[in-house]
Amino acid sequence: MQIHVSKADCPSPHSFANKVARVVWGTVWCVCFRPSPRILFGWRRFLLRIFGARIGRNARISPSVIVWAPWNLVVGDEVAIAHNVDCYCVDKLTIGDKATVSQYSILCTATHDICSPNMQLISSPIVLEAQCWVCAAAFVGPGVTIHEGAVLGAMSVTTKNIDAWTVNAGNPARMLRRRQIRAMEESETSNET
Repeated sequence: MQIHVSKADCPSPHSFANKVARVVWGTVWCVCFRPSPRILFGWRRFLLRIFGARIGRNARISPSVIVWAPWNLVVGDEVAIAHNVDCYCVDKLTIGDKATVSQYSILCTATHDICSPNMQLISSPIVLEAQCWVCAAAFVGPGVTIHEGAVLGAMSVTTKNIDAWTVNAGNPARMLRRRQIRAMEESETSNET
């Protein structure tokens, strides 16, 4: 048995146009996106939209967020994507309304077939549904859907779907409990005491 990963044995599955677009995007990211002041969320939304991303109203995307291919990115309204999040969107990456992705998280839509002699690239979309939270330094693998309101705990790893309104943590992530949101009045009262 032998793995063949030379350039000749393992040609890129990406088109020439894709490669050129990523070079142009990388340049724009380095010159215009990354150095932009934190408060210029509208500017970064504008840049991502120019490159084909669908970005919702009031999405707050930090300047250090890495986006591999903006044309594969869909972000809903009122989404927060914190610093140093890696959106490795070789395939479609969808983040629903009011979702949060915390710092240093990795949303990875691609991997390699470990049984293929040339480690063929395989990709599958990721969906983060509305109101879910991917906590700091968590990893979400290809093909995963984190359903509405679910939480993936800090430094957790998931390669499987996560049920709605659950709290999950660990490597591999497992469900710890159901997530229940307190009423606003109850929250304000507990904050005052």
